[in-house]
Amino acid sequence: MAKAIAMASLVGSGPQRGMMRVAWLLLAAGLAFLPLRWLGWLDFLTGWLALGWLLVLPACGIIWLAAERYLNRAAGIDNDGIFFSGWHTRGWSALAAGSVLTAFYTGLYFGEDLVWPGSAHSLHDWLQAGLYQYFDPLARLLTGRVADKWFVYSTLYSYAVLLFGVRMLLKYRHQTYQVWRTLSVIFFQLSFAWLVPLWLQAMNQPGYYFSYWWPLKPEYLYPGIWLEWLGKQEGGFWGLYFLIFSAFISLIGVPVLTWYFGKRWYCSWVCGCGGLAETMGDPFRQLSQKSTRAWQIERWTIHTILLLIIAITILLWINSIYKGELLGAWSQAAARWYGFLIVSAFGGVIGVGFYPWLGSRIWCRYGCPMAAILGLIQRFYSRFRITTNGGQCISCGNCSTYCEMGIDVRWYAQRGQNIVRASCVGCGVCAAVCPRGVLRLENGPLLDRQGTEKNMVL
Repeated sequence: MAKAIAMASLVGSGPQRGMMRVAWLLLAAGLAFLPLRWLGWLDFLTGWLALGWLLVLPACGIIWLAAERYLNRAAGIDNDGIFFSGWHTRGWSALAAGSVLTAFYTGLYFGEDLVWPGSAHSLHDWLQAGLYQYFDPLARLLTGRVADKWFVYSTLYSYAVLLFGVRMLLKYRHQTYQVWRTLSVIFFQLSFAWLVPLWLQAMNQPGYYFSYWWPLKPEYLYPGIWLEWLGKQEGGFWGLYFLIFSAFISLIGVPVLTWYFGKRWYCSWVCGCGGLAETMGDPFRQLSQKSTRAWQIERWTIHTILLLIIAITILLWINSIYKGELLGAWSQAAARWYGFLIVSAFGGVIGVGFYPWLGSRIWCRYGCPMAAILGLIQRFYSRFRITTNGGQCISCGNCSTYCEMGIDVRWYAQRGQNIVRASCVGCGVCAAVCPRGVLRLENGPLLDRQGTEKNMVL
């Protein structure tokens, strides 16, 4: 009976069902573009028309579906029927979506090395002919070149953040914090992580991403990259500027901002990885593992990866100082394997492809070295915390359920303890879904978990 009531509330009235069928039709038509094109049925669509069909129709369908669901409800966050929906709970549709995402990321990162049996063509060749070419009009407009895999990747990534960001705005429209946070990640992704790097490349300058730094972008501190940047046109002006900016934000900006705002200023407001997790990954946030065992694995893996990239960066610089005579090609091989296993396989294929299976913050929680640094500062030296009012807690468990970082928020709330966990990204959803207003995101004096002010010597 409960399932029937929940599903009925999701379906809506007769006119609403009719409108949703139209939205589903638009979404299906957009997703069917590539298969229909391969069959030769849409050969008349070329250039901007083909790209428009590929991107605009699915966007219209998804936004229409979100509007029909969220705008026809009373004020509040609509999580009705979440655990009766296979899409949100590892059903066949979620497994299919995860498989498609995983396959796409695998083809993107490793396509040149994946060759069809009995064929001379790699998966990259297939994607170039079957997908990348449709982005040529936009690539020529923005960069003056044809679309390559990284242009397509960054464009689709930004498209997803924008599209599902609109869905996020509709769902959380009554929460001011969530609205501004979503607008922030959309802005930083579209500008600093997409348009600005493309503009720089069009000017024959390094494609620098202003929203990523070492160690999340480890190559930004590699000596080879420095030499490349300084050797660009205009006497290396832009390369020198990027180096100064990277040093300033890493050594001064990161600790100061994290001391005051916690890691949320970056992980939930700026970072593209977090932006995709917060927007496209929002339907799967309840899938994060909340067990103590998962917490133990999280602490071991994320700090091990941080130590690994620190060691590799030091080795590269030592080898560069000795002109390669000390370690030879070994340090470069270590950097390549780090990029292959951690950045590509973990951060890309698993970090995004496994959203529908393991939740939206897999990379941020278990792998991101930037999150590890921010988390250490937040845990011991930050003024940010989530305060709790244990006397008002009714133990409903909404806060823990929808914590994408797998924190058992209810455990703290029941005891009236402040949440000062290193993994907390300050998304604020736990406070938003609390029916009693138990949780508050605050800045103030440095406190321990019991709420006692710390006497810290900084």
